[in-house]
Amino acid sequence: MSLKAYENLAKGETLSLDTVLANLKTDEHGLVAAIAQQHDTGEVLMLAYMNEKSIRETLETGQVCYWSRSRQTYWRKGESSGHRQTLVSLSFDCDGDAILLKVDQQGPACHTNRRDCFFFTVDGDQVVIRTAPTH
Repeated sequence: MSLKAYENLAKGETLSLDTVLANLKTDEHGLVAAIAQQHDTGEVLMLAYMNEKSIRETLETGQVCYWSRSRQTYWRKGESSGHRQTLVSLSFDCDGDAILLKVDQQGPACHTNRRDCFFFTVDGDQVVIRTAPTH
């Protein structure tokens, strides 16, 4: 099954969290893409991956938790840097293959010490570095 079966529900109808999580389209590792967006400005901060356990932890604690594909472990955003993401809202897209996290980002979101991870900006046939790291 997929979330497609539920796409015609009327505004205000509800599904259980368990139902939605059971119907997510995950990759072979149980991961789904998660986009973090600053809740008050709309600024897109980063893309990471979550699984059912990290989604549930995020909802339970209010602090965003991802799965690190490179380190193969859970990654609680800001755990070591102090640049935490506090969850404001979590939404699933219509296909169940992406998550939108509206967050309150404290400090830089990117590991490069930039506010967001999308600083390589195309300008014609060149790519310009849009922002400098903050220190």
